[in-house]
Amino acid sequence: MEVYYDDRQDNIKITEEMKKLIEKSIKAVLKVEELSDDVEVSVSFVGDEEIRDLNRDYRGVDKSTDVLSFPMEDEFILDNRILGDVILNTRRVMEQAEELGHSHERELSYLTVHSILHLLGYDHIEDE
Repeated sequence: MEVYYDDRQDNIKITEEMKKLIEKSIKAVLKVEELSDDVEVSVSFVGDEEIRDLNRDYRGVDKSTDVLSFPMEDEFILDNRILGDVILNTRRVMEQAEELGHSHERELSYLTVHSILHLLGYDHIEDE
């Protein structure tokens, strides 16, 4: 598994432990889905303003959010290993963890799993 990281925020320091947790979370999803872990995923850490811009530009929703998922579009697939991009809002990771009374690590793992499921085709509309 290849995970490419891009840190474009200054809310929290992204540690090697956090990256390992993200990779462990991705592997867990792939295992449950009975898929190979021979995949590539891009994970970007951004702030509130950047994710709001992305949410507005790509989803038509002009507000901040916690995570966005951009699956590889069929016409761009050159290698079936590439799942897509995960964009994590580190400010919301911290806020939501505090609101829900759990650790930042737990929230980071939850949002990673949520986003990977979106990359695999799950959505909030279809029950299946």
